[in-house]
Amino acid sequence: MIITGFYAMLIEYIMNENKIDMITHKFIALGIFSSRWLQAPLYLGLIGAQGFYVYRFMQDVFHLFMHKGLACEEEVMLAVLSLIDMVMISNLLIMVIVGGYETFVSRLRLDDHPDIPEWLDHVNANTMKIKLSMALVGISSIHLLKTFIEVNKMSKHAIMWQVLIHITFLLSSLALAYTAKVTDALHRHGLQEKDS
Repeated sequence: MIITGFYAMLIEYIMNENKIDMITHKFIALGIFSSRWLQAPLYLGLIGAQGFYVYRFMQDVFHLFMHKGLACEEEVMLAVLSLIDMVMISNLLIMVIVGGYETFVSRLRLDDHPDIPEWLDHVNANTMKIKLSMALVGISSIHLLKTFIEVNKMSKHAIMWQVLIHITFLLSSLALAYTAKVTDALHRHGLQEKDS
């Protein structure tokens, strides 16, 4: 009887320890999962930065129209390229804000919204990386075009570094796209094996 009682107490003790371990594990897992909300203020900060870009863009547009008669064609072209650069950076911010929030923080749940961007339907970490890298290539292209317009004012050394940086962005984008393609193919192959 004493031995049976001892085993019963031991089993009850083990069961209670497992419950405590399960509760502790769930509490820690919930805390780790909830930590994703720490990124929300970062996205709000990026929205503020976008507001600054809109303000700066409007200043530049106003300046362009106020001095349109005084500027030569080259100056107008450079001003327009600067505006395009700001728009592309703003697009980059939108991709990071919306795509990053959707991917890493929480779903936006805007399925019925008529203005939802098409790219948001299939956003994941791989597509985000590729879209961001391509946006950086576009921004770098605008800077490089501005450099070529003002080639007489730039040193050869500065031009060389801009071209090398642009090529680096381009090669990085190609490597990311290739990696995503291989990963996607492996993922599809793994799903096909599960179905078989």
